[in-house]
Amino acid sequence: MCGICGKLTTNGKRIEEELIQKMASVLSHRGPDDDGVYLSSKREAPQYDLPDLRGRQSSKVEVGLGHRRLSIIDLSEAGRQPMSNEDKTVWMVFNGEIYNFQSLKAELINKGHHFSSQTDCEVVIHLYEEEGIEGVNRLAGMFAFAIWDERVQTLFLCRDRLGIKPLVYCRAGDSLVFASEIKGILQDPNVPREIDWDALGLYLTFNSITAPYTIFKGVKKLRPGHILTFSPGKIEEKEYWNIDRDIRVGTGGEEDFTTLKNTLFEVMEDAVKMRMIADVPVGAFLSGGIDSSIIVGLMARNSSLPVKTYSIGYKDMPMFDETAYAREVAAFHKTDHHEFRLGAEDVIGAIPEVLESFDEPFADSSAIPAFVVSRETGRNVKVALSGDGGDELFAGYRMYTGEAWRSRYQKIPSFVRKKIMEPVLFSLPESRDQKLPEHIRRLKKFLRGAEKGSFEERFFAWNEIFSRDLRKSIFVGTAEVNHDLGKKILSERLNEIDADDINRMLYADVKESLPGDMLKKVDAMSMLNSLEVRVPFLDHRVCELAFSIGGRWKIKNGKGKYILLETFKDILPKSLHNRPKWGFEMPISKWLKSDLKYLIDEYLSRDLIVKQGIFDYNVIENMISNLISNHSDTSWQVWNLIVFQVWYSNYMEG
Repeated sequence: MCGICGKLTTNGKRIEEELIQKMASVLSHRGPDDDGVYLSSKREAPQYDLPDLRGRQSSKVEVGLGHRRLSIIDLSEAGRQPMSNEDKTVWMVFNGEIYNFQSLKAELINKGHHFSSQTDCEVVIHLYEEEGIEGVNRLAGMFAFAIWDERVQTLFLCRDRLGIKPLVYCRAGDSLVFASEIKGILQDPNVPREIDWDALGLYLTFNSITAPYTIFKGVKKLRPGHILTFSPGKIEEKEYWNIDRDIRVGTGGEEDFTTLKNTLFEVMEDAVKMRMIADVPVGAFLSGGIDSSIIVGLMARNSSLPVKTYSIGYKDMPMFDETAYAREVAAFHKTDHHEFRLGAEDVIGAIPEVLESFDEPFADSSAIPAFVVSRETGRNVKVALSGDGGDELFAGYRMYTGEAWRSRYQKIPSFVRKKIMEPVLFSLPESRDQKLPEHIRRLKKFLRGAEKGSFEERFFAWNEIFSRDLRKSIFVGTAEVNHDLGKKILSERLNEIDADDINRMLYADVKESLPGDMLKKVDAMSMLNSLEVRVPFLDHRVCELAFSIGGRWKIKNGKGKYILLETFKDILPKSLHNRPKWGFEMPISKWLKSDLKYLIDEYLSRDLIVKQGIFDYNVIENMISNLISNHSDTSWQVWNLIVFQVWYSNYMEG
């Protein structure tokens, strides 16, 4: 895993090595082992006079590439990047892992290509020489890379199918600048720091900002499964992969079900085996949930030594502690288990570092425990496998079962629902601090979505953090925000695929919230600790197979992940077979009323909010009051605003 960056200009202006080094240096956490820079201006090669982007006069193309390396495959000097082909006409910076690189390498050797390293990066270069950028379709793995082809004066940016690895870019006049993280791009003084108000609206809607948007106007995320081509006079982004949007599932018979289970086991096991290949120690995150337990079980089947597993638990927060389940899985598979028992002060102490790391607002509070487990795991191994993606492929979240339960709820007479049940429920206090008030909060959220008339409206209601009315009321000043953008994005995703409603929801989440939230969190927090995290569930073959499975086999009798549990139940302790999902969370509501109250006082004070001129303080004050009084749990909204304020003070002031 690495950090990449670079710049291309077509106006004859020299790219300074100092700029590329500066861009790479802010990505050093992604690759502490080595660094490298390539500048086309320093290479003794023919210069190409080509029309510039405006077509007014000829100009020279200049390219600079930067790299920070986390050594996983081929730890020698031969693996250093930027890397080139033999005649140094094709250069590349690469972030990620290609799991089928060995078979591709053997094929390329047979075709006459010569290799100077054992890296997967060099395989991609020669594959490009052989097949062009379309060769990306043959790569199995997670990746974001840039290829500069001097022969055709073209820069290619490419991101893996599901968006496991990040890549952002900015086109500014006659130049294109790119990096693994926004903070790399911002080292270029020509990149403006201007808020994209629609992106801010998306942030308030979803807690994160989905591709292609970023918080900065003009800076874009390359969408998963896409290639960006940039050359003088041309910029084009095209999709090279997607899930089959015309799904054809089996007839629903027992024979189909058995066949699918066998295929799923084989494909998942192969995906895990491929991700266990490394020249450094490999471990696994073990939360005690179904997904990570399946990964550990498959690793144990394919390892001659005990699998190294890592869990975190809370010493003084039993409601959020799942280490008992993790211990049971570890004992079941006889793993080399490492458990980190943390007190509230340990987690709270990590919050400032996590908030300071965000180069755009990101309010998923589970980033904090993800940071802690990555930090502790990274002290022992360089690579860890995780169970991320299982919920989005096999219907593990509550809103998927919520859609299934809605039809049953609607059978209750309207008078009973509207006049008795709902008034009583909505009069009760809610809080994430304790289990009963937390269940009340979840029921309220379910009902707010269940009452919506259309499927699209229900799905959106279960996803949004700030309601539309709250988003509209909180803005002041001249900010023009499209408050319906998030709803439009999800609605379009739901209608892109011809499938049952469960798979339509899963498709929308795989395309939007998975890369925008979950994978962004995993990448950011693991890379902050120079730890590579691999996600077998997001092998594209597993993904494609998952969407050939009908929703009726993912949710059965109101419970999610039915086929997943049936497929892997023999490698799971029995206690996990019927275990309800709780979630990898932390008591943010409790802490905002106590240990983290200082964040409210510092970042959401009346003076600061009024001076800033973005939000209406009266709306914020009401949210804080509801939180403190337990009238309604607004902790996610308040946390969302705090995270934005920290980001704003770091990137938009001074």
